[in-house]
Amino acid sequence: MTTVTSPSGPAANARPFLHGTELAAIGRVLETGQYGHGHETDAFESELAAHLGVDDVVAVATGTAALHLALLAAGVGPGDEVVVPSLTFCASVQAILATGAQPRFVDVDPATLCVTAEHIQTALTSATRAVMPVLYGGRAVDLAPIRDQLAERDIAVVEDAAHAFGSLTAGRRVGATGDLTCFSFDAIKALTCGDGGAIVPRHPAEADQLRRARLLGMTSPREQRVQTVSYLVAVPGFRYHLSTLHAAIGRVQLTHFDEVTACRRHLWRSYATALANVPGVVLVDLDVANTVPFNCVVRVPASVRDTVHARLHAAGIQAGVHYPPNHLQPAFARWSRSLPATEAVASEILSLPFHPNLTDADLTFVVTALAAAVSAEPAALHRGKAVPAGQPGVR
Repeated sequence: MTTVTSPSGPAANARPFLHGTELAAIGRVLETGQYGHGHETDAFESELAAHLGVDDVVAVATGTAALHLALLAAGVGPGDEVVVPSLTFCASVQAILATGAQPRFVDVDPATLCVTAEHIQTALTSATRAVMPVLYGGRAVDLAPIRDQLAERDIAVVEDAAHAFGSLTAGRRVGATGDLTCFSFDAIKALTCGDGGAIVPRHPAEADQLRRARLLGMTSPREQRVQTVSYLVAVPGFRYHLSTLHAAIGRVQLTHFDEVTACRRHLWRSYATALANVPGVVLVDLDVANTVPFNCVVRVPASVRDTVHARLHAAGIQAGVHYPPNHLQPAFARWSRSLPATEAVASEILSLPFHPNLTDADLTFVVTALAAAVSAEPAALHRGKAVPAGQPGVR
């Protein structure tokens, strides 16, 4: 596999991964002179749909745009609530607020950092219009126990699958379950367009609605009865289209996606093996057999997490924390509520470097440094030992 490396070091937390032919694809599109939405975008959508095993996919500018449009398509608006885990990137919440609705934050399972059907069920209110399970790390979320209840109450499921392109649920690709599903293709995702996103609609009429909304509400020329003008604005909309330049990158990435999947699963399993006997470190389970891993997250004692983080950075290892809980963010304070599990794990989690450019030597270096950083605080480790979150789940 040919790769193009970036200036960042081998132990960076994450970085774009290219296959070497993206530049030629961009050049080909540049020569066409069509840089907005165009045939390249349409082709990318068709290829995504074929890969996922769905009838249609609507490509958009970002994962955040995908969430915003999907919520609008689900009828979410002012006065509504959307149930969402607090432990997610803030874009999930900003998309909800952009519709005029309000977030209702819920807890997560410490073993997976994902919301559960039970968490969502207990958070439902008379104002709930949609639920947004976040597929943290790429792991699918099983809502089977409450699907009938959601359907009876006309509550839509809008999956935030930003991490989960290529992952499986019940033997099907995430996105092929009949829900509104949103993907992100930004620079560090397993499939990147440089920046981009996509929505899997529930039916053809919804696909048409989403396509108009992403292009400022305009109808295409073939839909017009009056041909003397270049377009008609039929509905409210946004400038959310995916450019042909970004689509060209995505098409190259998609042709190599099976290789990337195998690489990411191998890397995650290698981490699991190396971390298995490191005292005080618990690997967050991703169900790797069914997941295209987005990240590798561990939990260490809260009493030493910040010190461990600092020591890793001092060693040149760009560990991160994903994510600061949204219910504790100043912008979202009015919707804050007690979420004990989220607050506990948020003080323990560390994201280790995870991208296909990592070598076995890089991984050994990271794990050795992590073990040394944790063991350097034996007293604190004894006082604040992380609560075990189950076995790593290597399969």
